[in-house]
Amino acid sequence: MSGILDWLQGAIAVVLGLFATTPEQPIRFYGYAEGEYVRMAPQEGGTLRELRVRRGDRVAAGQVLALLEDGSERAGRAEAAARLAQAEAQLANLRTGRRTPEIDALEAQRRQAEAALRLSEVQYQRQSRLPAGQVVSVDRVDQARAAFERDRARVAELAADIAVARMAARDDEIEAGEAAVAVARAGLAQAEWRLSRRTLAAPAAALAADTLFEPGEFVPAGAPIVSLLPPGGVKLRFFVPQAALSGIAVGQELAVGCDGCRAGLRARISYVSPQAEFTPPVIYSRESRAKLVYLVEARPGAGVAFNPGQPVELSRPAP
Repeated sequence: MSGILDWLQGAIAVVLGLFATTPEQPIRFYGYAEGEYVRMAPQEGGTLRELRVRRGDRVAAGQVLALLEDGSERAGRAEAAARLAQAEAQLANLRTGRRTPEIDALEAQRRQAEAALRLSEVQYQRQSRLPAGQVVSVDRVDQARAAFERDRARVAELAADIAVARMAARDDEIEAGEAAVAVARAGLAQAEWRLSRRTLAAPAAALAADTLFEPGEFVPAGAPIVSLLPPGGVKLRFFVPQAALSGIAVGQELAVGCDGCRAGLRARISYVSPQAEFTPPVIYSRESRAKLVYLVEARPGAGVAFNPGQPVELSRPAP
Protein backbone atom coordinates (compact mmCIF):
# COMPACT_ATOMS: atom_id res chain seq x y z
CA MET A 1 0.00 0.00 0.00
CA SER A 2 2.82 2.39 0.83
CA GLY A 3 4.34 1.64 -2.58
CA ILE A 4 1.15 2.74 -4.35
CA LEU A 5 1.02 5.96 -2.34
CA ASP A 6 4.64 6.65 -3.18
CA TRP A 7 3.87 6.11 -6.89
CA LEU A 8 0.88 8.48 -6.79
CA GLN A 9 2.91 11.14 -5.06
CA GLY A 10 5.64 10.74 -7.64
CA ALA A 11 3.13 11.01 -10.51
CA ILE A 12 1.65 14.20 -9.08
CA ALA A 13 5.11 15.62 -8.69
CA VAL A 14 5.84 14.84 -12.37
CA VAL A 15 2.63 16.56 -13.53
CA LEU A 16 3.36 19.61 -11.44
CA GLY A 17 6.92 19.59 -12.66
CA LEU A 18 5.79 19.72 -16.29
CA PHE A 19 3.99 23.01 -15.64
CA ALA A 20 6.34 24.43 -13.07
CA THR A 21 8.06 27.67 -13.80
CA THR A 22 11.23 29.30 -12.68
CA PRO A 23 12.46 32.81 -13.20
CA GLU A 24 14.70 31.53 -15.95
CA GLN A 25 12.18 29.27 -17.71
CA PRO A 26 8.64 30.39 -18.75
CA ILE A 27 5.69 28.07 -18.26
CA ARG A 28 5.04 25.82 -21.28
CA PHE A 29 1.98 23.97 -22.55
CA TYR A 30 1.96 21.07 -24.98
CA GLY A 31 -0.81 20.43 -27.46
CA TYR A 32 -1.59 19.77 -31.09
CA ALA A 33 -3.15 21.36 -34.17
CA GLU A 34 -6.73 20.41 -35.05
CA GLY A 35 -8.61 21.13 -38.27
CA GLU A 36 -12.12 22.55 -38.47
CA TYR A 37 -13.46 20.88 -41.59
CA VAL A 38 -16.38 21.86 -43.79
CA ARG A 39 -18.08 18.64 -44.82
CA MET A 40 -20.03 19.00 -48.06
CA ALA A 41 -23.05 16.70 -48.09
CA PRO A 42 -26.27 16.53 -50.16
CA GLN A 43 -29.61 17.25 -48.54
CA GLU A 44 -31.19 14.34 -50.40
CA GLY A 45 -29.64 10.99 -51.19
CA GLY A 46 -28.67 9.89 -54.68
CA THR A 47 -26.06 8.25 -56.87
CA LEU A 48 -22.80 10.15 -57.24
CA ARG A 49 -22.49 10.87 -60.96
CA GLU A 50 -19.26 12.85 -61.05
CA LEU A 51 -16.52 13.78 -58.57
CA ARG A 52 -14.54 16.78 -59.76
CA VAL A 53 -11.98 17.07 -56.97
CA ARG A 54 -9.36 14.82 -55.43
CA ARG A 55 -7.77 14.76 -52.01
CA GLY A 56 -5.11 17.44 -51.74
CA ASP A 57 -6.55 19.71 -54.45
CA ARG A 58 -6.95 23.43 -53.88
CA VAL A 59 -10.45 24.59 -54.76
CA ALA A 60 -11.77 28.10 -55.40
CA ALA A 61 -14.97 29.61 -54.05
CA GLY A 62 -17.96 28.39 -56.08
CA GLN A 63 -16.00 25.58 -57.76
CA VAL A 64 -18.11 22.48 -58.44
CA LEU A 65 -17.01 19.57 -56.26
CA ALA A 66 -19.49 16.80 -57.07
CA LEU A 67 -22.61 16.09 -59.14
CA LEU A 68 -25.39 13.70 -58.22
CA GLU A 69 -27.81 12.06 -60.63
CA ASP A 70 -30.47 14.66 -61.46
CA GLY A 71 -32.69 13.17 -64.20
CA SER A 72 -35.83 13.36 -62.08
CA GLU A 73 -35.09 16.93 -61.03
CA ARG A 74 -34.46 18.05 -64.61
CA ALA A 75 -37.76 16.53 -65.71
CA GLY A 76 -39.50 18.29 -62.83
CA ARG A 77 -38.01 21.61 -63.86
CA ALA A 78 -39.10 21.11 -67.49
CA GLU A 79 -42.64 20.32 -66.34
CA ALA A 80 -42.72 23.40 -64.09
CA ALA A 81 -41.45 25.60 -66.93
CA ALA A 82 -44.18 24.28 -69.24
CA ARG A 83 -46.85 24.96 -66.60
CA LEU A 84 -45.59 28.52 -66.25
CA ALA A 85 -45.68 29.08 -70.01
CA GLN A 86 -49.24 27.76 -70.14
CA ALA A 87 -50.40 30.02 -67.29
CA GLU A 88 -48.74 33.08 -68.86
CA ALA A 89 -50.37 32.37 -72.23
CA GLN A 90 -53.79 32.05 -70.63
CA LEU A 91 -53.30 35.31 -68.75
CA ALA A 92 -52.24 37.11 -71.93
CA ASN A 93 -55.34 35.80 -73.68
CA LEU A 94 -57.53 37.12 -70.87
CA ARG A 95 -55.93 40.54 -71.10
CA THR A 96 -56.16 40.96 -74.89
CA GLY A 97 -59.73 39.86 -75.59
CA ARG A 98 -60.72 37.99 -78.77
CA ARG A 99 -58.46 37.45 -81.72
CA THR A 100 -58.45 39.82 -84.68
CA PRO A 101 -60.11 37.37 -87.16
CA GLU A 102 -63.03 36.93 -84.78
CA ILE A 103 -63.50 40.69 -84.50
CA ASP A 104 -63.27 41.01 -88.31
CA ALA A 105 -66.08 38.47 -88.66
CA LEU A 106 -68.26 40.47 -86.29
CA GLU A 107 -67.47 43.65 -88.24
CA ALA A 108 -68.60 41.96 -91.45
CA GLN A 109 -71.85 40.87 -89.85
CA ARG A 110 -72.45 44.41 -88.64
CA ARG A 111 -71.96 45.84 -92.14
CA GLN A 112 -74.40 43.32 -93.50
CA ALA A 113 -76.91 44.23 -90.80
CA GLU A 114 -76.47 47.94 -91.52
CA ALA A 115 -77.24 47.32 -95.22
CA ALA A 116 -80.37 45.42 -94.30
CA LEU A 117 -81.30 48.24 -91.94
CA ARG A 118 -81.00 50.84 -94.68
CA LEU A 119 -83.20 48.77 -96.98
CA SER A 120 -85.86 48.18 -94.37
CA GLU A 121 -85.80 51.86 -93.44
CA VAL A 122 -86.41 52.88 -97.05
CA GLN A 123 -89.25 50.38 -97.40
CA TYR A 124 -90.81 51.51 -94.16
CA GLN A 125 -90.61 55.18 -95.13
CA ARG A 126 -92.19 54.45 -98.51
CA GLN A 127 -94.98 52.36 -97.04
CA SER A 128 -95.75 54.90 -94.34
CA ARG A 129 -96.18 57.78 -96.84
CA LEU A 130 -98.96 56.00 -98.77
CA PRO A 131 -102.52 56.49 -97.58
CA ALA A 132 -103.35 53.66 -95.25
CA GLY A 133 -106.24 51.51 -96.32
CA GLN A 134 -106.35 52.83 -99.90
CA VAL A 135 -103.09 51.98 -101.69
CA VAL A 136 -101.37 49.93 -99.00
CA SER A 137 -102.85 47.91 -96.21
CA VAL A 138 -102.21 48.60 -92.55
CA ASP A 139 -100.57 45.15 -92.25
CA ARG A 140 -97.98 46.01 -94.88
CA VAL A 141 -97.05 49.17 -93.00
CA ASP A 142 -96.78 47.27 -89.73
CA GLN A 143 -94.57 44.63 -91.35
CA ALA A 144 -92.27 47.28 -92.80
CA ARG A 145 -91.98 49.01 -89.42
CA ALA A 146 -91.23 45.68 -87.67
CA ALA A 147 -88.53 44.83 -90.20
CA PHE A 148 -86.96 48.23 -89.75
CA GLU A 149 -86.90 47.92 -85.94
CA ARG A 150 -85.58 44.38 -86.20
CA ASP A 151 -82.66 45.42 -88.41
CA ARG A 152 -81.89 48.39 -86.22
CA ALA A 153 -81.77 46.15 -83.13
CA ARG A 154 -79.50 43.72 -84.98
CA VAL A 155 -77.04 46.50 -85.80
CA ALA A 156 -77.00 47.60 -82.15
CA GLU A 157 -76.47 44.00 -81.03
CA LEU A 158 -73.47 43.50 -83.31
CA ALA A 159 -71.96 46.82 -82.23
CA ALA A 160 -72.20 45.69 -78.62
CA ASP A 161 -70.66 42.29 -79.48
CA ILE A 162 -67.72 44.01 -81.15
CA ALA A 163 -67.20 46.29 -78.14
CA VAL A 164 -67.21 43.28 -75.80
CA ALA A 165 -64.84 41.36 -78.09
CA ARG A 166 -62.33 44.18 -77.92
CA MET A 167 -62.42 44.22 -74.12
CA ALA A 168 -60.25 42.07 -71.86
CA ALA A 169 -61.76 39.50 -69.52
CA ARG A 170 -63.44 40.43 -66.26
CA ASP A 171 -61.25 41.65 -63.41
CA ASP A 172 -61.83 38.55 -61.30
CA GLU A 173 -60.83 36.29 -64.22
CA ILE A 174 -57.63 38.30 -64.75
CA GLU A 175 -56.84 38.12 -61.01
CA ALA A 176 -57.33 34.36 -61.13
CA GLY A 177 -55.00 34.16 -64.13
CA GLU A 178 -52.36 36.24 -62.33
CA ALA A 179 -52.61 33.95 -59.31
CA ALA A 180 -52.13 30.91 -61.54
CA VAL A 181 -48.99 32.50 -63.01
CA ALA A 182 -47.63 33.20 -59.51
CA VAL A 183 -48.23 29.58 -58.49
CA ALA A 184 -46.49 28.33 -61.62
CA ARG A 185 -43.51 30.61 -61.01
CA ALA A 186 -43.19 29.35 -57.45
CA GLY A 187 -43.30 25.77 -58.73
CA LEU A 188 -40.53 26.52 -61.22
CA ALA A 189 -38.41 28.16 -58.51
CA GLN A 190 -38.85 25.12 -56.29
CA ALA A 191 -37.91 22.77 -59.14
CA GLU A 192 -34.79 24.80 -59.92
CA TRP A 193 -33.83 24.81 -56.24
CA ARG A 194 -34.16 21.04 -56.03
CA LEU A 195 -32.05 20.70 -59.16
CA SER A 196 -29.36 22.99 -57.73
CA ARG A 197 -29.15 20.78 -54.63
CA ARG A 198 -27.77 17.99 -56.83
CA THR A 199 -24.59 20.02 -57.35
CA LEU A 200 -22.12 20.55 -54.52
CA ALA A 201 -19.94 23.67 -54.79
CA ALA A 202 -17.22 24.99 -52.51
CA PRO A 203 -18.51 27.82 -50.28
CA ALA A 204 -15.02 29.35 -50.12
CA ALA A 205 -11.46 28.72 -51.21
CA ALA A 206 -10.16 25.69 -49.33
CA LEU A 207 -8.05 22.54 -49.38
CA ALA A 208 -9.81 19.29 -50.28
CA ALA A 209 -8.71 17.31 -47.24
CA ASP A 210 -10.53 14.11 -48.15
CA THR A 211 -13.11 12.54 -50.47
CA LEU A 212 -15.41 9.88 -49.04
CA PHE A 213 -17.33 8.51 -52.05
CA GLU A 214 -16.52 7.47 -55.60
CA PRO A 215 -18.68 7.94 -58.74
CA GLY A 216 -21.36 5.28 -59.00
CA GLU A 217 -21.83 4.91 -55.25
CA PHE A 218 -25.08 5.83 -53.55
CA VAL A 219 -24.72 8.77 -51.19
CA PRO A 220 -27.24 8.91 -48.32
CA ALA A 221 -28.77 12.23 -47.38
CA GLY A 222 -26.44 14.19 -45.13
CA ALA A 223 -23.42 11.98 -45.81
CA PRO A 224 -20.29 14.08 -46.59
CA ILE A 225 -18.80 13.59 -50.06
CA VAL A 226 -15.89 16.03 -49.75
CA SER A 227 -14.20 17.35 -46.62
CA LEU A 228 -12.75 20.86 -47.00
CA LEU A 229 -10.23 22.62 -44.82
CA PRO A 230 -10.60 26.39 -45.36
CA PRO A 231 -7.79 28.88 -44.66
CA GLY A 232 -7.73 29.69 -40.98
CA GLY A 233 -9.52 26.44 -40.22
CA VAL A 234 -6.73 25.10 -38.01
CA LYS A 235 -6.72 25.77 -34.27
CA LEU A 236 -4.27 24.80 -31.54
CA ARG A 237 -5.59 22.75 -28.62
CA PHE A 238 -3.79 22.25 -25.35
CA PHE A 239 -4.57 21.61 -21.70
CA VAL A 240 -3.80 23.86 -18.77
CA PRO A 241 -3.62 22.60 -15.17
CA GLN A 242 -5.82 24.15 -12.56
CA ALA A 243 -2.91 25.85 -10.87
CA ALA A 244 -1.99 27.76 -14.06
CA LEU A 245 -5.53 28.60 -15.17
CA SER A 246 -5.56 32.01 -13.50
CA GLY A 247 -2.84 33.17 -15.88
CA ILE A 248 -4.84 32.20 -19.01
CA ALA A 249 -7.44 34.44 -20.63
CA VAL A 250 -9.22 34.75 -23.98
CA GLY A 251 -7.34 37.13 -26.24
CA GLN A 252 -3.98 36.43 -24.64
CA GLU A 253 -1.08 35.96 -27.03
CA LEU A 254 1.18 32.91 -26.78
CA ALA A 255 4.42 31.95 -28.48
CA VAL A 256 4.19 28.79 -30.58
CA GLY A 257 6.94 26.33 -31.36
CA CYS A 258 7.05 23.07 -33.27
CA ASP A 259 9.57 20.82 -35.00
CA GLY A 260 10.86 22.61 -38.06
CA CYS A 261 8.83 25.78 -37.44
CA ARG A 262 10.41 29.19 -37.75
CA ALA A 263 10.93 31.29 -34.68
CA GLY A 264 8.57 34.04 -33.61
CA LEU A 265 5.25 32.29 -34.31
CA ARG A 266 2.29 33.55 -32.31
CA ALA A 267 -1.23 32.37 -31.48
CA ARG A 268 -4.06 34.07 -29.63
CA ILE A 269 -6.28 32.24 -27.15
CA SER A 270 -9.84 32.05 -28.47
CA TYR A 271 -11.52 29.67 -26.02
CA VAL A 272 -11.08 28.46 -22.45
CA SER A 273 -13.26 25.56 -21.39
CA PRO A 274 -15.43 26.31 -18.35
CA GLN A 275 -15.38 22.64 -17.38
CA ALA A 276 -12.43 20.75 -15.98
CA GLU A 277 -11.45 17.19 -16.83
CA PHE A 278 -8.99 14.66 -15.47
CA THR A 279 -5.89 13.60 -17.31
CA PRO A 280 -5.84 10.03 -15.88
CA PRO A 281 -8.98 8.44 -14.39
CA VAL A 282 -8.68 9.25 -10.70
CA ILE A 283 -11.12 9.86 -7.87
CA TYR A 284 -11.92 13.52 -7.36
CA SER A 285 -10.68 14.71 -3.98
CA ARG A 286 -8.84 17.62 -2.47
CA GLU A 287 -5.62 15.70 -2.82
CA SER A 288 -6.12 14.90 -6.55
CA ARG A 289 -7.33 18.30 -7.77
CA ALA A 290 -3.84 19.03 -9.11
CA LYS A 291 -4.64 16.60 -11.92
CA LEU A 292 -7.55 18.70 -13.16
CA VAL A 293 -6.87 20.33 -16.51
CA TYR A 294 -8.86 22.73 -18.73
CA LEU A 295 -9.09 22.62 -22.49
CA VAL A 296 -7.83 25.81 -24.17
CA GLU A 297 -7.91 26.70 -27.87
CA ALA A 298 -5.80 29.29 -29.68
CA ARG A 299 -5.85 30.66 -33.22
CA PRO A 300 -2.56 31.01 -35.11
CA GLY A 301 -1.67 34.38 -36.54
CA ALA A 302 -2.24 35.30 -40.19
CA GLY A 303 0.04 33.48 -42.59
CA VAL A 304 0.88 30.72 -40.09
CA ALA A 305 -0.03 27.23 -41.29
CA PHE A 306 -0.07 24.08 -39.19
CA ASN A 307 -1.07 20.59 -40.27
CA PRO A 308 -3.89 18.94 -38.31
CA GLY A 309 -2.43 16.59 -35.73
CA GLN A 310 0.93 18.38 -35.61
CA PRO A 311 2.36 18.62 -32.04
CA VAL A 312 2.99 22.16 -30.83
CA GLU A 313 4.48 23.81 -27.80
CA LEU A 314 3.00 27.02 -26.43
CA SER A 315 4.37 29.45 -23.89
CA ARG A 316 4.00 33.03 -22.81
CA PRO A 317 6.25 35.16 -24.99
CA ALA A 318 9.24 36.75 -23.33
CA PRO A 319 8.62 40.39 -22.32
